[in-house]
Amino acid sequence: MRDFGIELYDRWTDLWNGDLALAAEIMAPEFTLRYAQPGATVYDDIHDAKAFAAQIETFHAQLPGVKFAPQGLGVVEMDDTRTGLVARPYGVRFTGRDGKPVELSGTDILRAENGVIVEVWSVSGGLVGRSFY
Repeated sequence: MRDFGIELYDRWTDLWNGDLALAAEIMAPEFTLRYAQPGATVYDDIHDAKAFAAQIETFHAQLPGVKFAPQGLGVVEMDDTRTGLVARPYGVRFTGRDGKPVELSGTDILRAENGVIVEVWSVSGGLVGRSFY
């Protein structure tokens, strides 16, 4: 199940990098997002794939060229039904308003049931925060 968990996280990253069709594939019909970071409360009220994909699209419009990448080793605790947790640090790069490159990091924890994501915890310093790694 480790391979499945890492693949799920990689697809989650691809979704955040603009492959919006993945929202309908990897997210449960109803899910919970918990973004413990400044400026991310808009995600608290999103519970379906269509609204989530639309918000990611808006995010990309606000930060053209933003790019997410997994970092470090993922932790996967998942059973045969593809139910469990995947946690992994990530890095994000974008160009700041001053034209200088910005690099931030955080950790996303995905809770899956039967192979789809039902809950996400994301912790970072937010767009005005700092890199943790």
